[in-house]
Amino acid sequence: MAIKKLIEVALPLEIINRESARDKSLRHGHPSTMHLWWSRKPLATSRAVIWASLVDDPSSHPELFPTEEEQEKERQRLFHILEQLVLWENSDNETVLEQARKEIMKSTNNNPPELLDPFAGGGAIPLEGQRLGLRVHAHDLNPVSVMINKAMVEIPPHFSNMAPINSSILKTDNSGWNGAKGLAEDVRYYGEWIKKQAFQRIGHLYPKAKVPMSMGDGEATVIAWIWARTVKCPNPACGRDMPLVSSFVLSTKKGKEAWVKLLSDSDICFEMNYGKFDKNAASGTKIGKKALFSCPYCNNGLANGEYIDKEAQKGCLGVVPMAVVAEGQKGRLYLAPDKVSISTNETEIENYYESHDIANTLPYATCRGTFASNAQGRHYCFNEYKDYFTHRQLIALSTFSDLVAEVQDYVEKDAVKAGLADDHISLSDGGYGARAYGEAIATYLSFIVSKLADRGSTICSWDSSRDGLRNTFGLQGIPMVWTYAEGNPFSQSSGCFDNMLEWIIKCIRMFPANVESEASQCDAQRDCGLRNVMISTDPPYYDNVGYADLSDYFYVWMRRSIKDFYPELFTTMLVPKAEELVADSYRHNGDSASAKEFFEEGMLSACKSLYKYTSDSIPVTIYYAYKQSEVDTGVSSGWETMLSSIINANFAITGTWPIRTEMINRTGAMGANSLASSIVLVCRKRSMDAAQITRRNLVNALRKELRPSLEKLQASNIAPVDLAQSAIGPGMAVFSRYSKVLEADGNAMTVRGALQLINEEVDLFFNEQVGDMDSASRFCVELYSQSAYNDINYGDAEVLANAKGASIPLMASKAFLYAKGGVVHLIERDKLPEKVDSNESNIWLLTQQLTHSMGVGGVESCAKIIFSMFGSNAERAKDLAYRLYTIAEQKNWATEAYSYNSLVVAWPDIQARAAAMRAAEPKQLSLFDLDGKD
Repeated sequence: MAIKKLIEVALPLEIINRESARDKSLRHGHPSTMHLWWSRKPLATSRAVIWASLVDDPSSHPELFPTEEEQEKERQRLFHILEQLVLWENSDNETVLEQARKEIMKSTNNNPPELLDPFAGGGAIPLEGQRLGLRVHAHDLNPVSVMINKAMVEIPPHFSNMAPINSSILKTDNSGWNGAKGLAEDVRYYGEWIKKQAFQRIGHLYPKAKVPMSMGDGEATVIAWIWARTVKCPNPACGRDMPLVSSFVLSTKKGKEAWVKLLSDSDICFEMNYGKFDKNAASGTKIGKKALFSCPYCNNGLANGEYIDKEAQKGCLGVVPMAVVAEGQKGRLYLAPDKVSISTNETEIENYYESHDIANTLPYATCRGTFASNAQGRHYCFNEYKDYFTHRQLIALSTFSDLVAEVQDYVEKDAVKAGLADDHISLSDGGYGARAYGEAIATYLSFIVSKLADRGSTICSWDSSRDGLRNTFGLQGIPMVWTYAEGNPFSQSSGCFDNMLEWIIKCIRMFPANVESEASQCDAQRDCGLRNVMISTDPPYYDNVGYADLSDYFYVWMRRSIKDFYPELFTTMLVPKAEELVADSYRHNGDSASAKEFFEEGMLSACKSLYKYTSDSIPVTIYYAYKQSEVDTGVSSGWETMLSSIINANFAITGTWPIRTEMINRTGAMGANSLASSIVLVCRKRSMDAAQITRRNLVNALRKELRPSLEKLQASNIAPVDLAQSAIGPGMAVFSRYSKVLEADGNAMTVRGALQLINEEVDLFFNEQVGDMDSASRFCVELYSQSAYNDINYGDAEVLANAKGASIPLMASKAFLYAKGGVVHLIERDKLPEKVDSNESNIWLLTQQLTHSMGVGGVESCAKIIFSMFGSNAERAKDLAYRLYTIAEQKNWATEAYSYNSLVVAWPDIQARAAAMRAAEPKQLSLFDLDGKD
């Protein structure tokens, strides 16, 4: 029998979740700042899951830990290591990492497995596997993903502990270049060379701005030119070009406010203003959130999205200069556009663009995939890839990408002088010499072009709150932007080349560079030949993200820069799409059923391949980013497909862990169609002689095994938002251990049927908890479930009260139930009595008072309520919050669900604060304490 690993028994989930949620706000050295990727898993999550999958649980060694107490003590020691390991600050802490690696070696008899991620994506899992000392295989079908993984796990070990080769570094001292630090320094040096070369070629296309006398006179480097799109007013009596502006405000920083005012000249013209502005200034010409604009000249012309789209397709969507942002001595300068210099510069840009034939150097690609057209399918002015950019942006990106290709030769010559082998073996052929090193440097520099493209399109707007450029991919798609900002890569501010270079250098310095690994293009459905390896992967989520379509945006420039270094990876003009595992009806002539079938067959095939690869001694871990709003009749279609594929590939699910990888713990996201949690599925190969079972016996087994697991999850204070998904683990562990579960008609039970049974058992568990509470609380929960805080007929309420053994007059006297004029309703939390009776046995009232206090006063307020309670009422109130959350979630009461979830999540902090309050209280002396004293 396989030894149980820590991840199959217990995890310190609270700190893992905390660090995983924090991952989204990390910057310096985080791989997300090297190259954009959509839905990259947090490093803390990946690190914790890999480590806990390799380290033995103490219960697997009764010879060392014979009692439960000793096992728990050892488990807590392992938890302490893991809690230190997941901290971002310890990502390059060799003391912490070495301690973690020793535990892996101890649990694997000094023979750790290799790690495969067949859906490597943004590379978090391979990177963290390598950090823990494993040789990793990062596979993906998408060339952009493959290049990101090569940059993180394949290239750094090739040139680890090597001093820089550039001529600016003194060669007398080779110390301090451990890991990839020497590589990073060369990326810096040759990146600066590219910038200088680019400025010599196209710097004249970025003129300085004239600064008025009132602001210091002279010239200033431009940070960004802000442009407003225009369309002809649909009112025939007007017909003037009208600006499509969401807001006239440029800066909201206190004391530095800036905004433009539209003048009523014959041409669209803006006047710069400084200081506080009124609402009219902020409103622009846009009405509401949708694409609807009012003509500021006639006030009768309304241009909606359909009209604008039709005009755009006819080539009638224009653009006018709105403002210029420049680098001042004391911060940003907001200047009115100089019409003469802008007009002259536009002519120069156009001439350069045409003379270099830049349009024909880009592949023709429609914007179907990347452009997030609205539900009506409007593309506005975006029909081909080049339409995302101004001519100056295209010139800049083309120049930088061409220089990336050129820099390789320059680096190679310097590398030969520095002593690297002049073997002419490329990086893709496994080279370690001068040519390979030049290609490695060029690969990292190609990522600067990607970053410049993300900050250098006509989808980049100006963020008035922080005085900076927004990036193109603020979403998993490209939304329409009406007023855009065109950045200057040669400035020293938002979106410039130097900033992009610095981000990449910081990332390279943080890469482990410790174990030779490989990243390659590989279809997860096809046998890659690996055997007896560890599998941890984050597969595609049904139809959530079309990575191939999105990746075209970067692939175009990446291919232009480095296709000669990786010829097999860049054979196609655009990213391969036919084999991508995504349930996209567009690729199946609009047939959603065919798209669903394609995805399900492909995912099953991929899971069967995983079965071939995986070691018997290490569990497989598979992430699924569960979307709360994708649930259909209690079961998510994506969830069902994933579980079905895993089980039908002969895996048994031995556990699930909810990781808070997406920051949804806020009211706005609770009801949104956004990823809620990543559920980590822990799987083992199912026994080949697994038995069959009947539905009745499955129900009995679920009741026996699921309830203790739910009690344990509650005791561990798991968030209510995650409880239902966590319950799937022990539930599916029962279902998936059998080869087949037979329904009454003899047919095999489906995964959907099993999930429904598990959900029913979870509901029954919570209902039984409520059933043990006082009669008034049972009544209130039932009334809440039926009508929330709305009125019901007194007679109907009385029938319900009698069934629960509760008294309506008595509850009304306690002021948590309204009963007058023939109607009854629950009183909302903010109107309940503030005073809490510590001996009150009504759990409903206590739960509502605590929930309200959490909302208005936080942890401190709740702690004041429970610190004097020594019975079980407080814990029972927390249990009731779980049940009320499930009711609110099922009813789509987002705000209610959020309130109960917040209370439970904060419960450990509330208990800790209450304990501190008790400890700080003056001790009350009893008669026994006074005996014998004066």
